[in-house]
Amino acid sequence: MSSPVIQSALQQMQTLATQAAGAQASGPQAAGVVSGSFAGELQAAIHRVNQLQQTASARSDAFQAGEPGVALNDVMVDMQKASVAFQMGVQVRNRLVSAYKEVMSMQV
Repeated sequence: MSSPVIQSALQQMQTLATQAAGAQASGPQAAGVVSGSFAGELQAAIHRVNQLQQTASARSDAFQAGEPGVALNDVMVDMQKASVAFQMGVQVRNRLVSAYKEVMSMQV
């Protein structure tokens, strides 16, 4: 590898590290979870699914209470979004468990 290529790669890595540090400082992160790590991304996905479910529940409660400005079609769309996100989360979990079992069954 030539020196300019190495310098370019190093500069890109430094830029990405700076961006990651800025995103970590500004975004809500749990203590000990590195932004961009697998655990961090998994936790963020679970948080997004939870937010969708809470939003759907709140909108459903508002519709049942008869609050103005809450339409049935909005409630149904939010409930479907939450359902699809939850099903995706279940499928990801199933794939992770099967991958873990496969790795654990490998002989060394």
